[in-house]
Amino acid sequence: MILKRPAWQSAVRLGLLGLVLTWSLFPIGLVVMASVKPAVTIFEVPPRLTFHPTLANYVELYRRWPEFFGTLRNSLLITLGATGLTVIVSSAAGYVYSRFRSRALTASAFFMVGIRMFPPIVITLPLFPAANMLGLMDTHLLLILLYATFFVSLCTWVMRAFIDQIPREMEEAASVDGASLTQTLVRVTLPLAAPGMIASAVFVFVFSWNEFLFAFIFTTTRAKTAPLILSEMLGAVTGVDWGAVFAAATIQLVPILIFVLLVQRHLIIGLTAGSIKE
Repeated sequence: MILKRPAWQSAVRLGLLGLVLTWSLFPIGLVVMASVKPAVTIFEVPPRLTFHPTLANYVELYRRWPEFFGTLRNSLLITLGATGLTVIVSSAAGYVYSRFRSRALTASAFFMVGIRMFPPIVITLPLFPAANMLGLMDTHLLLILLYATFFVSLCTWVMRAFIDQIPREMEEAASVDGASLTQTLVRVTLPLAAPGMIASAVFVFVFSWNEFLFAFIFTTTRAKTAPLILSEMLGAVTGVDWGAVFAAATIQLVPILIFVLLVQRHLIIGLTAGSIKE
């Protein structure tokens, strides 16, 4: 017999869900709405809810800040590179931490956690002369390596938690059938750990797409990312064109929203990995 949930409990759950959605989506809605408002009405008090949408702000963005669209390409290349590298390295490391035990591995695990606690600004100062000496300044490769290094520790623990739930017997069966360790990892373990890989990818994707500090310090022109242009728009000596700013912010939001919506189901599974023990 299936017991129905009382009506008031359902109402409370829906109310809480509505509050969470409002809290999360309201700022995004304001940004998108402002991007299609006439510039003179963006900060009207009280705000005008009915207006004729216009693309003038996007046209103005393209006219005054055409380099913004080039930096979007840089952001995409760097984000995809950092995400792919982090997922590959953390998947391999998570498998090692899950399947093997030694004092060295335990010490390295605590070392990764300790390093993750350092503020990013602390490591930028010694990295600057090193990157300059290696000729990596203002390159996509440098930002890819920095972003991947910054998140590989967290993603390794996510992957370890997920691989821990995969029975060893499946890998042993593949080994008995003649599969090598690499074949077992690629054909058995990683497909079952795919939700964890997607969760890790989301963490790195969102961070890399919006990151400002490393991009500000280690780039000038060739590898400049979109957040830097947004910062320049807000600090323009000729005044802030808020319509163009909101248009740029809306464009920058689109890839993140699309990516998260596409992988949301796998993301929820990955975030709850290890929360239930049999």
